[in-house]
This record gives sequence, C-alpha cells and structure tokens, in this order.
Amino acid sequence: MKKILVIEDNHDIRENITELLQLSGYETIEAENGRIGAKLALDNIPDLILCDVMMPELDGYGVLHVLSKHEETLHIPFIFLSAKADKLDIRKGMTLGADDYITKPYDEMDLLTAIENRLRKSQVSIKPHQKKGDIEELFQNKLVRNYSGKEIIYREGDTPSYVYFLNQGKVKIQKMNKDGKEVIFELCNSGDFFGYWSILENKEQGDSAETIEHSEIWLIPVEDFKHQLEGNLEVAGKFLKLLSNNLLIKELKILEMAYESVRKRIANALIEMCDKFGEDHQLKMKMPRELIASMAGTSVETAIRMLSEFKNDKLIEVNASEIVILEYNKLKSAPF
Repeated sequence: MKKILVIEDNHDIRENITELLQLSGYETIEAENGRIGAKLALDNIPDLILCDVMMPELDGYGVLHVLSKHEETLHIPFIFLSAKADKLDIRKGMTLGADDYITKPYDEMDLLTAIENRLRKSQVSIKPHQKKGDIEELFQNKLVRNYSGKEIIYREGDTPSYVYFLNQGKVKIQKMNKDGKEVIFELCNSGDFFGYWSILENKEQGDSAETIEHSEIWLIPVEDFKHQLEGNLEVAGKFLKLLSNNLLIKELKILEMAYESVRKRIANALIEMCDKFGEDHQLKMKMPRELIASMAGTSVETAIRMLSEFKNDKLIEVNASEIVILEYNKLKSAPF
C-alpha cells in the first residue's frame, strides 16, 4: 500500500483529502503545518507528498527546500495543492523542484489521476542529482581547479570548452544588462553543474561565472560531456530537468526586474541566498553589498539603504559584512 503524506493547515480540507485517499486504497499521514510535515517526511519516508503552500511555521516552499537537502527525501514525488493560482506562483513551485502544482478548488478525479501518474513515474524516474562518486566515475578525464574568491571562471562571449561541476564553494552566474550593470541570474552551491547551456545550444557563453568564495571546480571536457549525454539516459534526463529549471529561473528573474519594487527585489535576493546557502531558513554569512545589489539589479547605495531599513524593521541583523536573517517568513511574504 502506497503511503501519502498530506501537509495542510486547514483541518476540513486535510480531512477531506485523507478520506479520499484512504477510500482509494492509500495509507495516509497528516500534518497541520510545514514544520511538522517536514519532520514526518524524514521520519516516515512516504511514497508521495501533497503539500499546501501558505502555512504557518514553515510554508510549502520551505518544506520542499528542507526535504531537497536530504538524500532519503530528495526524490519523493511532491505535489503542491494551493489556492494561489497565479502563473508566477505555479512557476515558482515547479522551479523549486515540485512534480506538480494543483490549484484549489480541484476535481477529485484530477487529483487522484495526478497522484497515480506521479507514483508510476517515480518507479522509473531519473534522479535529478548525482552523488560525487557517480560524477567521478562518469567523467574520469575531468580537470580539478581551485579558484580564489571573486575569480572569473568564464566570460560572456567565450567559446565553451568545459561543463563545470562545483565540488566545493559558491559561484554566481551573471549577465550584463543594457545599462552595463551586472545582474545575477543564478547562485550555485556545492553539487551544482553550470556552464552547460551554451554547449547544448552550440553557442558562445551567454553569461559569465564568477566565484563568491574559494571554490574547487571540476572542468569536464565538452566531448566527454556530449558522450555521456548521448549515451546515458540518466545523464540526459538530469540535464533536461536542469535546462527546464534554468529557463524558469531566468524568466522569473526578468519578470521580477520589470515589475517588483527595489525593496522587494532586495528582500528576494536575501531569501534566495538563504534558500541556496542556509539551513532551515537560517542564514548567517558574509554578503558583499555588491553581490546583493547585482542580484536585485540596483545600485550598491540603494542596496545599503534597503538593508538599513530591514535592520530597523528587525527583519535582519547586520554585523560589518555579515548579515543574519532573523525573520525569514516576514521578509519573504511582506507586501513591499
């Protein structure tokens, strides 16, 4: 019997879903908020997770983020159930790694069909992440290089020679806008690939990559990468998902730059760094103001002013170059 974890803060909705699932032959586990749900997922390892987005303690995006950091829960099919039907919300959920996003109110048969499809696919699915040992075995001709902080790995317009695997450290992927300012489109952490887009499109590098701190990076020759891509379905599937997520991230970033206020963009930059480099919505690290400004597409002076406002609002704590996020949920959801 397949086990499904239902994370929903509304008691009536949670009860209706669990009753439907039990009548359909599934075993169910219930959680009334995201924090309890994440713990239950780690303790019980369900076959699939249904999760609301807006919840107390820890929202649905936070649950997905926490579970993605654990090998045992990383590949569990994850479906968002939410009344938030905005296109941006749906794309955000899928970008973060959800397998499906169903809006409320939903048709019961549509929900059951989505669950059946995800369970069936999970039995033959391609895992989106590789363990370090797997990478070493796949790409034995790799070069290992160490970069200092703020060192360029490749520049926009370069002819690509390698795909890059970040074994240790932090890297930012950025591009110059029409005003000549650097805008950061993506942050990379240990275990991430980058620099593959131009190779798959057979074009020059469309962005540049720079280290944030000292990093060890594996350089995988183009021919080795293409060989694995053409002959290994697991590798091909992994990069197909990476490409899809990469497109969504860039589209969301463009929309954010066009429509969000500077204050909101600064807040989003802090949340993005916390999601990428923090643990359980806690982040304490050195954040150069230039980095935050580039992520938000604004000037350093404006970034400093916004950080000062967040500090006065007790959303963050600032100690020299180090920033501590104190109120993750308030910073994330505040209507700036």
